[in-house]
Amino acid sequence: MSSITSEELNYLVFRYLQESGLLHSAFVLGYEAGINKCNIDGNLVPPRALITFVQKGLQYLEMEANLSNSDVDMDEDFSFLQPMDLITKDVCELRQMVKEKKKNLNGDRDKENDVDRGHEIEHGRVKEKERLDRERERERDKERVENEKEPEKQHESHPDKEMLTVQEEKVNSKPEENGVLQGEKGPEPMDIATTSASQSFEIPNSDVTILEGHTSEVCACAWSPAGSLLASGSGDSTARIWTIADGTSKGGAQNGPLNVLVLKHVKGRTNEKSKDVTTLDWNGEGTLLATGSYDGQARIWSTNGDLKCTLSKHKGPIFSLKWNKKGDYLLTGSCDKTAIVWDVKTEEWKQQFEFHSGPTLDVDWRNNVSFATSSTDNMIYVCKIGENRPIKTFAGHQGEVNCVKWDPTGSLLASCSDDVTAKIWNMKQDKYVHDLREHSKEIYTIRWSPTGSGTNNPNQQLILASASFDSTVKLWDVELGKLLYSLNGHREPVYSLAFSPNGEYLASGSLDKSMHIWSLKEGKIVKTYTGNGGIFEVCWNKEGDKIAACFANHTVCVLDFRM
Repeated sequence: MSSITSEELNYLVFRYLQESGLLHSAFVLGYEAGINKCNIDGNLVPPRALITFVQKGLQYLEMEANLSNSDVDMDEDFSFLQPMDLITKDVCELRQMVKEKKKNLNGDRDKENDVDRGHEIEHGRVKEKERLDRERERERDKERVENEKEPEKQHESHPDKEMLTVQEEKVNSKPEENGVLQGEKGPEPMDIATTSASQSFEIPNSDVTILEGHTSEVCACAWSPAGSLLASGSGDSTARIWTIADGTSKGGAQNGPLNVLVLKHVKGRTNEKSKDVTTLDWNGEGTLLATGSYDGQARIWSTNGDLKCTLSKHKGPIFSLKWNKKGDYLLTGSCDKTAIVWDVKTEEWKQQFEFHSGPTLDVDWRNNVSFATSSTDNMIYVCKIGENRPIKTFAGHQGEVNCVKWDPTGSLLASCSDDVTAKIWNMKQDKYVHDLREHSKEIYTIRWSPTGSGTNNPNQQLILASASFDSTVKLWDVELGKLLYSLNGHREPVYSLAFSPNGEYLASGSLDKSMHIWSLKEGKIVKTYTGNGGIFEVCWNKEGDKIAACFANHTVCVLDFRM
């Protein structure tokens, strides 16, 4: 009998973690187990391979235990063995268990037959009562429909579109079967029926430009703040700079050589997993693009696609990378548990911050010289260039802290975690200011609205948005720490959020292959687009008339947005 090697098992677990959305865990395992160096061709490994492998092993053991007992008959309607039995006991013990359970089963059947006959009679009475109740209910429904026909006509033009705030209405009914209503404690979320949304608000193909050329999933995208350049980063070891024409698109696929620059992170083959482009960011002037890679290197590129410099010091994959506003420093966070500030002018590292005890998952500048970092160690540190210790430590999360973001003024820090909470902190106190607990699964990312003090939209309320594996997006009043709206249009985990520059709209991208654009004024989906793969990131251009989304099916889509 052939045996599985540790290298093969590591790869199966690695793929399982990726497919389950546990991307940070997959990164760590891949790095420590040297997945990128193994000789396994990932294209030959089917989806759900680990689960299939385990299931087939269990089935084999169960069949062996049952079929080897010639003195007993197989009973297809009864599962004699639990999975843990199959894993922990040898075949001889399993055979004995099967024999004893069959013996006990046959002895119990005569007793159960009499009970079952009684149950059948009672069950028949219940079914008949239910049938009569349904008939009476149908009659009542018919009368109710007749009475409500006139009011319904008035609302016919706005089905499924209303959004109720906490202030407008409280939920007093029990949760419905589909999980839309959240019970008596919380606000009633906006219930968008995805079918009607897609029929009414689907962005037409004429307003969609599909950018083709990547040969693996596209993990990141970002518009240049200076103009019509869009950058994308992929698992194919390349980043690309696309030139997107102003005005409305003509629709269709664009993959010609004239409108794209390919930034290769490896010479020759472009399927080396160690060169995956994991993150990217433009400087404030839009003249330089920085990319972070699985190989632990950051690279800075010109808008012409020229590699300006390679920044090497990290000993693990780079998960997050940000320019400061001034553009003289680049900040990187890595799986090696550190963050590094790079002096862009000298192309050297200025300071390495080694405070975390686990991989650094996210970094975000507070101002030109201080920043926050988050990690799998549940901790958040605020650091400052020149200081050898954190200037502030935020402890309170009970799980990996996936994302940290400073508000537009740099006074409030928001964080989100696998502990199913988001929290808001300020520098004046050690404990969180608000603990936001309305999600039911891990929160993957958060975004501040470009509104309120210090923004171009000072008269609008500052809002925090959070996206979760529970398939919802939630909007928060950051002064009160209260849930404003729950946006329930997706069916799979939501990976990305982006506010429009004017703060009036929010785009969300999900593994359900759809991107929704929500109007924060009207409280509804106003546009939606469904592609052919899960969406990892969405972003608006500076004018607010185009949205880019990057997909698992190797494409980037640019959508024209006009209301």
